[in-house]
Amino acid sequence: MKVGLFIPCYVDQFYPQVGVATLRLLESVGCEVEFPMQQTCCGQPLANSGMEQEAIPIYQHFVETFQAYEYVVAPSSSCVYHVNHHYDVMPQNETVKDVRNKTLDVCAFLVDVLQIKDLTASFPYKVGLHQSCHGLRGLRMAKSSELRTPSYSKWEQLLSMVSDIELITLDRPDECCGFGGTFSIFEAAVSTKMGTDKINDHQRNGAQYITSGDMSCLMHMDGLLKRTKSKTKVIHMVEILAGHLVSKEEMLT
Repeated sequence: MKVGLFIPCYVDQFYPQVGVATLRLLESVGCEVEFPMQQTCCGQPLANSGMEQEAIPIYQHFVETFQAYEYVVAPSSSCVYHVNHHYDVMPQNETVKDVRNKTLDVCAFLVDVLQIKDLTASFPYKVGLHQSCHGLRGLRMAKSSELRTPSYSKWEQLLSMVSDIELITLDRPDECCGFGGTFSIFEAAVSTKMGTDKINDHQRNGAQYITSGDMSCLMHMDGLLKRTKSKTKVIHMVEILAGHLVSKEEMLT
């Protein structure tokens, strides 16, 4: 299966180890992965700032870059949601529709397309799962608390395949962390309070690590954790599922 790997801007710039872990994870389950060097942003930052018309050339470039692949996979629920649901402002030819439909979050790709049943990863820590808003209510990666439907979680399904991990239970499992992109800038005080409340929930229940499918949420909480010199750490889902943390030395090989 030929997969186009899309790495979001902030992951590329600040958390490249997440991109490397995503590549290694996909290759470990038998995918032929390519990272097209001409890729840029999905356009979400512009659109979220009220400049969606200006973002359309970026959308078009994304479609042109990834149209040849069977699937487009990214370690970011928010970017995937943006491609799936906001590229409707473009003229909807068959190519655009196809790219929108085949762009998937890496965890959804593992569960829904590859139907992974086991992994060789081990992570001997207490871990709190942060269910990002875009992943939970946008991509339906898990059941949100307001719905009266059978419980499921693609994230937990994958984490259950990791040996030695202890997934803690949160008091408010699907509450927002307060990041919200530019919301954290324009409403900094509210964002900080929401993030602090979310962190307290994880720590109150014994989390050594907080994980999520969205590095943007983790980035927000990591900043708050470091300001208080907390021992609690953040880690992207793919870093756990890939089986080991990627060092700076490994990123250069």
